Amino acid sequence: MQEKKVSVSITGDMLTVKGERSLDRDLKDEGHYRLERVYGRFERSIPLPIPVQGDKVKATYRDGVLEIRLPKAEELRPKEIKIDIL
Repeated sequence: MQEKKVSVSITGDMLTVKGERSLDRDLKDEGHYRLERVYGRFERSIPLPIPVQGDKVKATYRDGVLEIRLPKAEELRPKEIKIDIL
């Protein structure tokens, strides 16, 4: 797939990946001819278990692998509280 045919979006607590695949492959081997076609649109929606920082989401696509990094929202990260000894 080409990266320009894939889109990633976040709406609230839902991550959506959409795209369209089109592939035509001709194989010729010793008198045999075969044509494979894999094509079609797809859409996957994944509910996120925790809130994320939507403005810091990063997606990369390399060698056919889509990687999406979703940093947790700040208010959900554990905050260490210093204990004062009196």
